[in-house]
Amino acid sequence: MNRIISTIAVTLLFAMQSCNAQPADTPASQPSAIETQQSASRPSLTLTDFTDVAAATIDGVVHIKTEMTQLTPLYQSFFGFIIERGVQRQVYNAYGSGVIITSDGYILTNNHVVQDAERITVTLNDRRELPARLVGNDPATDLAVIKVEAEGLTYIPFGNSDKVRIGEPVLAIGNPFNLTSTVTSGIISAKARNMHIIDNPRTNESPLESFLQTDAAVNSGNSGGALVNSNAELIGIVTAIASGNSGNYIGYSFAIPSNIALKMASDLQRYGYVQRGYLGVQVTEVDANVARQTGAREIKGLYVAKVNREGAAEQAGIRQGDIILRVAGKEVNTFAEMMEELGLFSPGDQVDVDYVRNGHSQTVKVTLLNLRGNTQTIRK
Repeated sequence: MNRIISTIAVTLLFAMQSCNAQPADTPASQPSAIETQQSASRPSLTLTDFTDVAAATIDGVVHIKTEMTQLTPLYQSFFGFIIERGVQRQVYNAYGSGVIITSDGYILTNNHVVQDAERITVTLNDRRELPARLVGNDPATDLAVIKVEAEGLTYIPFGNSDKVRIGEPVLAIGNPFNLTSTVTSGIISAKARNMHIIDNPRTNESPLESFLQTDAAVNSGNSGGALVNSNAELIGIVTAIASGNSGNYIGYSFAIPSNIALKMASDLQRYGYVQRGYLGVQVTEVDANVARQTGAREIKGLYVAKVNREGAAEQAGIRQGDIILRVAGKEVNTFAEMMEELGLFSPGDQVDVDYVRNGHSQTVKVTLLNLRGNTQTIRK
């Protein structure tokens, strides 16, 4: 059930999922179960042939089948009057992919693959079928974690998506058109793409879009599948395709970077809810026009158009008119780059923000806050 980017319009099928957030303690410093297993020592792979990469990762990608019920009214004509005669129960199935991220059955996929599902069935590459339960979902990133009861599963280790380079070869592994265990190849075409395709029903949360773009062929059913590098590491979760009006792949697709995916998956496994830290600013990307209007000496960074009252940035002394250059040591020249970097942190975390004010460079430590303006953990 792949998300389609149309050259004319973007059609998304999201539904609100209830989540009663309750304040709790500050997030524990101990790693989650997912982080613990992912950081465990593993053999160093030096792979020069993509056949080796495919062999090392294909068992770590699963086929996901979901079932949901829709009730539709039944009407009957009675002497010219239309009257309701009950409801009809219709069962729908949808399909997608997922990536095994622990040997005991945690699976990462797209939220739109499993949203509103009443039943989730996972088919492993060895054809075993297992029921799955939803652990947690995050519409703002279009990610979800599900769990099957199994041990000794092959899982794909996370790579560092920050180190991905444009032109780097990659494989996409998934289940397009219900064709299980399909592998295609391509390169990384671009980074930090903001396509404005995530429609988050939690309207108070900003969607986090900073996609890796690839020309590896993916189609309907690839959603939630793996994008892996030449070291057989997971660097992205396949999420969307460019399709024109056909609904099928026409040249490029998009994946959520693995660094974001690992943070979200760990939060969902531990809390059932993503702990998202906010800087509390509204920014404009500095281009030639903005630079002329603001008197900026260089065309780079993000111009602070507004500082949210009592937000993290205001408390740290950042003002309207400042130009943010780096967040946590990483250059940010687009909104997507800033959101990607902030997405790696939780409320209560301190990050260095480098900015320019009146031609002078400054650095300040900012303590990130949640949407409620504090550093408490929010649980489902």
